[in-house]
Amino acid sequence: MNDVLILIVMLLLGFTGMEGIAWLTHKYIMHGPLWFLHSDHHRKPEGQFLEKNDFFFLIFALPGIALFLLGTIQKSYLLIGLASGITLYGLTYFLVHDIFVHQRFKWLRNSNHPYLKALRRAHKMHHKHLGKEEGECFGMLFFPLKYFRLVSKKKVNEVHVSGH
Repeated sequence: MNDVLILIVMLLLGFTGMEGIAWLTHKYIMHGPLWFLHSDHHRKPEGQFLEKNDFFFLIFALPGIALFLLGTIQKSYLLIGLASGITLYGLTYFLVHDIFVHQRFKWLRNSNHPYLKALRRAHKMHHKHLGKEEGECFGMLFFPLKYFRLVSKKKVNEVHVSGH
């Protein structure tokens, strides 16, 4: 396999693997022993921009940084590709979670795309639980299909109500 193909395959594996790692970490670490860092994300005081939860950004960045460093020293496309996937997932997380879902910056406010509406709905259901127990929808990009059905059902009902 040539180096570019190795880089691309590892980037994709790193990116998709991070969704599983993020889900597991969110459910068992953030809603477990590190709840003291994550809790302000569920009960954010009014007007507070930064959260203790933002510390996880650094925690999740460390493996990518270490892999970039090690991959550069060893001249390994395998490690650099993996680091790139992890880093790309981090950027995606910031754009989707912090900007699109939580509107930390007032960008990407309105979207009628079914996937994005379902994603917002699933995340809203995660935040309805204010404590660390009884949570749901711990991932970011993948969530149960029932949220697609809820969004499409709502759209069908809106069409019938408005008479179109």
